[in-house]
Amino acid sequence: MADKLVTGDEAPAFTLKDSAGKEVSLAPRPGRHTIVYFYPAASTPGCTKEACDFRDSLASLQSSGYDVLGISPDPVEKLAKFAAQESLSFPLLSDEDHAVAEAYGAWGEKKNYGKTYQGLIRSTIVVDSDGKVALAQYNVRATGHVAKLRRDLKLEA
Repeated sequence: MADKLVTGDEAPAFTLKDSAGKEVSLAPRPGRHTIVYFYPAASTPGCTKEACDFRDSLASLQSSGYDVLGISPDPVEKLAKFAAQESLSFPLLSDEDHAVAEAYGAWGEKKNYGKTYQGLIRSTIVVDSDGKVALAQYNVRATGHVAKLRRDLKLEA
């Protein structure tokens, strides 16, 4: 597993397929920041809550200069169903081999009900318009995360 990213690091470049099977790349976007959030599994209660919070805040995030990309180890077909069920209008990207999650430090040891295993760590990385990490948050809570992120980014509620 890669080390966790910190502010100022170069954000690892990636190209992944979205819920429609189209390739989406992280690339520097003049004047735009990108919120890259990693979630364990589509259509689970916590991940649905977090995705819907991003959906409900999307217009205000975008008007503040932030785009949103959601990444999970789910296959494209599962992401398509999730996006349709929840009316998610931002890209959901498939990282089935979890290579991007590993590069971002969002894959590692987890503990659940006394068992230790390797899995996706719910994380959010904000990438600035130059491709540098502006904010890195790991082990975030699904509920209330978008509101906390907005406060941390000093965005109006």
